[in-house]
Amino acid sequence: MNRIEKRFRTLRSRGEKALILYLTAGDPNLQRTEALIPVLEEAGADILEIGVPFSDPTADGPVIQEAAQRSLRAGTNLAAILDMIARLRRASDLPIVLFTYYNPVFAYGNERFARQAAAAGVDGLLVVDLPPEEAAELRQFTHPRGLDLIALVAPTTDDRRLAGIVRGAAGFIYYISVTGVTGTKTPKVAEALPDLQRIRRRTDLPVAVGFGISTPAQVRSFAAHADGVIIGSALVKWLAVHGEERDLFARAALFVREIKAATIPRSEGGDEKGQAPTAGE
Repeated sequence: MNRIEKRFRTLRSRGEKALILYLTAGDPNLQRTEALIPVLEEAGADILEIGVPFSDPTADGPVIQEAAQRSLRAGTNLAAILDMIARLRRASDLPIVLFTYYNPVFAYGNERFARQAAAAGVDGLLVVDLPPEEAAELRQFTHPRGLDLIALVAPTTDDRRLAGIVRGAAGFIYYISVTGVTGTKTPKVAEALPDLQRIRRRTDLPVAVGFGISTPAQVRSFAAHADGVIIGSALVKWLAVHGEERDLFARAALFVREIKAATIPRSEGGDEKGQAPTAGE
């Protein structure tokens, strides 16, 4: 059982849902990313997606595109990101998923990438532009090393394609709650619910929802129907706005704690179990 599976099982036993956070590695530099990750973990992040910057991030909206450009200007590359993860693993058991496009992986070499990612302590991979039909060329190296290849399911995914996607999936299913790129639309639970039910009928893997979710209220609404909620553009944008503030880490911890509280079922008194009501609700 790897760290992703273990974390979902632990959360399920507590009646909680996973808070999955996305960060662009190296925005504005790898030193700050490395210092920030333990803060997010302590504040309640259950799984972390670490984005590998790429010059043509076609699935990402303006917020993450700009973060990738800042990271690339700082000289961030895949090898340095893996080194950072290896250092973090000395003190952290946080499940880590590398969020990447296939070009950086292919250029690095599939076998070399899988070997070094596993050695560094990566738990899963989300290669957003690698179709399921072509994933075997990477999976042959990742699967033997225990790296989960996370699958994406969109509102446009029909039943036949869904069946093929879930057969090759591991870790969890990432449900894209809206069509288009990240962080540009507001998802609606009522529109996503039929797809979430459709996915659950075809797999026992946990299902996490992402794209456009940004507030504790939205997190609570989606957490009622999914196993996890993914916050990406909202956090990246928040960090870009507040990145130069002296109390950045303290404020980032508060930001995450408020969102994490929305993944915990309410007690009979109406508040989160053992916690004060969250801000912004």
